[in-house]
Order: sequence, then C-alpha cells, then structure tokens
Amino acid sequence: MEILERYHPPKLQEAEQTELISVIIAAYNIEAYIERGVRSVCEQTYANLEIIVVDDGSTDATGRILDALAQKDARIQVIHQDNGGLAHARNMGIARATGDYIGFVDGDDWIDTDMYEKLFSALKDKRADLAVCRYRQISRSCTLDGSVDRAILFERQEALQVYVEEREEYAIQNAAWNKLYRRELLPGNLFPEGRWYEDIVFATEALARAGRCIYLDIALYNYIIDREDSIMNCRINSRTFTDQIPAYYEKTELLKSLGREDLALTHDYFFYKRLLLFYWGLSQTEDGGSYMMRLAEILGKDRGRAEEAFGSPAADPRDRRKLKLFYKSPAAYCRKMRWDEQVVIPCKVQVKRLLRKFK
Repeated sequence: MEILERYHPPKLQEAEQTELISVIIAAYNIEAYIERGVRSVCEQTYANLEIIVVDDGSTDATGRILDALAQKDARIQVIHQDNGGLAHARNMGIARATGDYIGFVDGDDWIDTDMYEKLFSALKDKRADLAVCRYRQISRSCTLDGSVDRAILFERQEALQVYVEEREEYAIQNAAWNKLYRRELLPGNLFPEGRWYEDIVFATEALARAGRCIYLDIALYNYIIDREDSIMNCRINSRTFTDQIPAYYEKTELLKSLGREDLALTHDYFFYKRLLLFYWGLSQTEDGGSYMMRLAEILGKDRGRAEEAFGSPAADPRDRRKLKLFYKSPAAYCRKMRWDEQVVIPCKVQVKRLLRKFK
C-alpha cells in the first residue's frame, strides 16, 4: 500500500478520451430524482460515454422522463423492462454495454462533473484494474464529506483486506457506484438476481480479482441516505434473513476459497458483531420479538465460529466480553448495552469536552 499525498490524476484532453466507458443507471419509480442523476452523467468532462439507463418497470413518470432525455443526448440508451429488481436491471445494462470500462450510478443519486475523468485518468496513470472514490452522504439536514487530498495505491489483495476490515478511513465498501471497473474485472456471475444486498458478493469478488486498485480519497459521488422508500432505509426486515445474512455467509465461503481464512475470520467477526447490534436495536422496539428469536437462533447455531471470530486479532476485547455476556444471558447483554448508551458513553463525551476546555 502506497499513500500518495496531494495526488491529482492528470487532466485528460478530449483527444485523449478515446476509450469508451459504459455507465449503467438503474431506475425504478424515482421521477423526482432521475433527471438530475442522468444529467450529472451527461455533463461529465469525460465525454466518451455510453449511458445505459434501465427503467425497471416504473409506474410513475420515470420512463417518460428518460425517453425525453434520450432524445436530447444520443449517448443515452433506455431499456424499458418489467420490474425485476436492482440486480437484474444492472445485469441487463452490463449485457448491453460495449465499453471496456464499466461504472454504475443509482438513479436517485448524482455525480460530480469530473468523477469519471478522474477515476479513468487515475486508473490509467497507475495501471490499475479498479478505481474507487470517496462519496458524500446527503441528508435533509446535512452533508457529510470526509475528503482528504490524497490517494492510496493498493497492490494485489490489499484493497480486499481494507474492505473486509471495514476500515472507516477508506470508503471501499459494498457499493458498486463509487467505482470504475475494467470490464474483465467483473465477476462471472455478475449481480445475484432476485435478492437485495446484491453488492456484497459482487464487491468481494471484484476486489479479489483486482491486481491493483487506486483509491481517490476525495468525494466525487453524492449518495442520498434518507429517501424514505429506499431499499437501504428498510432496516431490519424479512430480507435481512432471506438475502443479507445468506450473502454474508457466501462472502465467508468466497474468502475461504481464495485461501484467505484470516480474512474470512475477520469478516465473520464483523458479521456476528452486526447480528448482536441488530439484536440490541430490536430490543428497543415493541414488535421486534420474532426477529430477535431468529437472530438468537443463528448466533446459537454458529456459536463456535462466532467465538473463534471474536478471538481473532481484529476483534475488540470489549466486543468479546459482550458476546460472552450474550451467550450467558441475552437480557443481561441488552441491559449492558443500555447502560453504555445512557451512562457510559455520555460520561466519556463529557470528560473529553472538559479535557479540551482545560487544554
């Protein structure tokens, strides 16, 4: 891993924009957002784009808006299809794409005008297979942007390791949309259709395939985090058990198949930690009892693996104590979490404020 302070990808003149980038946009019932998202792609400083928008059975004005946009920009191709889900829509876009480089944008988000120029230029400049950028989190109340003027060059499976370790300083996460891929990097099975959380295995396999990855630590993608009808805002529900948890199991097996039992164990630590947090969150609701039982069953069935994962070098000793307490008494675990939230954490925050005051 090489840290490149104040790295700026070389500016690309139009004559240098000879290689085609296919940008795939999935859209379903987002009439209030879709024009902004598509226009942000059309206005890219990298002009040699193929823009494929898949209208996934929208019942509002989304399809009509897309057809009107396509009449104004010949680079836009619109596919109208029956509703098949995000994974199917993306796969349809990939099948239509002819570019050697592939990018994804969610139709309710938008991108900075130079996103693909910077990603492509960095990818070519550093001879990488994958380019990734940071993203802004946009809500009604604020915008979060953790940009730093630097880049990180990852060799072989270093980016995969950072991703599995869920290191917050790098926005290398499940999302398909803040990345530019060499086409041959895409997993053979593409996105698993008929399931939510389709990015989990896709991202793992793509990162595992990348011989070199360049990460731009500047936000170029704008991600809407609080649209009420977004899949990602559906919290814990039945799809958590039918789609999300099975995807995490599949991710574990994929890491093992790569000979990375160490990363599989690290992933499982974060996976079971997430299940514990789900359990605690549900305990604060009036109707979470059935889901709590299902989570307890999974944690009970996987107890041996969970205890092994929480004993790994990546695990926080405090989390080990929480897991041990959960297996002793889920009710006691919830009381401990409530005490931490209501007493311990506020006290620590107050102490930090006082220390800063008297420095």
